[in-house]
Amino acid sequence: MSDYADRFTALIDANVLACAMRRNIILSLAEAGLFRPRWSAEIMNETAIAIAKITNGKADLVKQCSVMDKAFPEACVAGYTGLIESLELPDRDDRHILAAAITTSAQVIVTENLKDFPSKVLAPFDITPISADEFISDAIELDQLTAVAALRKMRARFNNPTMDVEALLQRIKDRKLFQTAEALNQFMKLL
Repeated sequence: MSDYADRFTALIDANVLACAMRRNIILSLAEAGLFRPRWSAEIMNETAIAIAKITNGKADLVKQCSVMDKAFPEACVAGYTGLIESLELPDRDDRHILAAAITTSAQVIVTENLKDFPSKVLAPFDITPISADEFISDAIELDQLTAVAALRKMRARFNNPTMDVEALLQRIKDRKLFQTAEALNQFMKLL
């Protein structure tokens, strides 16, 4: 893993981590050193609940979350609960996400619920809400060669079933990651 001390910090919401393809892409890019991923125990709990719902209880939730924690032991944010009550968001249940982002000095919250994180509320904390698709495509733009190599490595890990480049891009599109698919289209021979 490259040294990413100078890279930005992204707090990843459960609704992003719950989708296997989004999670694989984002964590592959983090592993390549393109950014520092962060989440909280509460976000991990929400992720586990969402994965259970998506997979109808067939996924090994302990394994799913422990793999993420092992790969990124520094990712779990703590010490944010004191901030929660002072924060205002459209969905009060999302205040823990903003509190964790503030505590870890995240520059972005990667979420599929952008409406729940209004820019005007996050601006005083220098935090920007961003969709997974925009975040991933921005990360690819940041360092195309590193990102493509990381995603080639990710694709090589898929073995049940194996996945060629066309199938990978189709799966990315199926997950509504259209900007990501477009950004990767030019690198088909390298993926």
